[in-house]
Amino acid sequence: MKIYEEIISAGFGGQGVLLAGTLLAQSALEQDLKTTWFPSYGAEMRGGTANSTVIISDEEIGSPVAFAPTALIALNKPSLDKFLPRMKEDAVVIANSSLINEADYNDKRITFIPITEIADKQVGNIKTANMVAVGALVKRIQAPSLDHVKKALETAFAAKPKVIPLNIKAVDAGYNWTK
Repeated sequence: MKIYEEIISAGFGGQGVLLAGTLLAQSALEQDLKTTWFPSYGAEMRGGTANSTVIISDEEIGSPVAFAPTALIALNKPSLDKFLPRMKEDAVVIANSSLINEADYNDKRITFIPITEIADKQVGNIKTANMVAVGALVKRIQAPSLDHVKKALETAFAAKPKVIPLNIKAVDAGYNWTK
């Protein structure tokens, strides 16, 4: 089976969307796949908009630009509004219903998940919302796998080993979320 994902992670600066993208790219490397990671953020960073594009493939990647995104993590409404029109018809879209009103959208691609609420109440740390979103996304796409995400977390947080269990808990919470 051919693996090819173009993933956009988007939200306000400070929500960890660049880290989410980095983790997805590192997860692909852990799985021996090819990947690119392309960050984008406004000059104001925290509070402004930020996004990252990750392409994962089992073949050479010609460009870091996502021409037909297959997946989106939207942690806020401006991000969902900006990127939803660009998504493929069969794209996987994870939207943070803690900050986005589900009633404003009628799109079968969107899975609304209370990401911020899960991070706060279930995981115990609101800062892990990005990891909850990664877990929810990984369950619904071809690559990377959950095991490789967890392995990538260990690599990404090697200098801060105390935060690894919390982030794994957040990824699991997103992965195991059911409505």
